[in-house]
Amino acid sequence: MKRVNFDPDLEKKKTEIMEQFHSNNGPEQLEGSKEAGPDAHAGEPVNEEGLRERVIEALKTVYDPEIPVNIYDLGLIYKVDIQNRFVDIDMTLTAPGCPVAHTFPGMVERSVALVSGVEGAAVELVWDPPWTPELISEAARLELGLI
Repeated sequence: MKRVNFDPDLEKKKTEIMEQFHSNNGPEQLEGSKEAGPDAHAGEPVNEEGLRERVIEALKTVYDPEIPVNIYDLGLIYKVDIQNRFVDIDMTLTAPGCPVAHTFPGMVERSVALVSGVEGAAVELVWDPPWTPELISEAARLELGLI
């Protein structure tokens, strides 16, 4: 197994993420997030690809509480479907016995619901297929020193 060098900036970021997580407020609001309420975009055409990109960026602001990698690059997000400004997400956790299993999906929902153009979000926690380290993105593997 490769060694991971101690990075004080990464540790500071991890501490900030854990503080946000424990306060159960979710990650900070993204630039361009909703300010005018959920009906602000009613009747406007939806650029679903642009909306999908913004949703993925929001997912990348949510970090696993035990691993310093965001949930998207960690491979915990299995599905992101968008229909009529509503985002439906299937996600998993690294282990079924994860202590945050009851609160983490709500945190992810709130993060996605803050994205400009999103009218609602629902996260379903799924266990099939089970998460494995092979689902971690190449960039995250490099960051973790696994490559």
